[in-house]
Amino acid sequence: APQPGGAGQPTLLFGVDTEPVADGELPERWRRVKADIARDLETVARCHANGPCIAAAPSLIAIVAEGIGHSGRARIAMINRAVNLAITPMSDQQQWGVPDRWSAPLETLQSSRGDCEDYAIVKYAALLAAGISESDVKIVIFKNLLPREDHATLAVHVDGQWLILDNRTLTLVSDTDVTRAIPEYVLDQNGVSRFVRTSPTAGGHS
Repeated sequence: APQPGGAGQPTLLFGVDTEPVADGELPERWRRVKADIARDLETVARCHANGPCIAAAPSLIAIVAEGIGHSGRARIAMINRAVNLAITPMSDQQQWGVPDRWSAPLETLQSSRGDCEDYAIVKYAALLAAGISESDVKIVIFKNLLPREDHATLAVHVDGQWLILDNRTLTLVSDTDVTRAIPEYVLDQNGVSRFVRTSPTAGGHS
């Protein structure tokens, strides 16, 4: 497949190399969520095929339908907006009585409540259901500087650039325009990776 950056230059998210993270809580959690996403997308496919339409499958179908008739950045913007408006922000502690819980996409849409990573997981599923390539969607975990906290968003590669889809805004922001937050981890079809910062003179070769 052609590299998204053209001229043999793949577009690195944030222009920063990554290295895989194989062990620990985050990779294990992402494996579970990826299985949840695959299961929920199968549920949506059955619903589309006039099979049983269970749980919140129609909600996800309606979100994907927001993008129909649009292409490129406009399609992403419509789906991002639909997800942001479908979910009311609520902490895992308030909703589930635990500090941190990553819900399956249809579970979040069923309750209409979730925190930042729940929004990102629903967007990941919605964009896959809308036909976006799995290689073009990633969940990014940032360390916010003000307030100092972890924050999850979705990154999608469209029209030659990475856009960051944040539940706190309807505006699509280019990865190079993100401020007051340091990207720490990326979760995608290959698993979990951490961003590796080298000195400016080290060169950008992976």
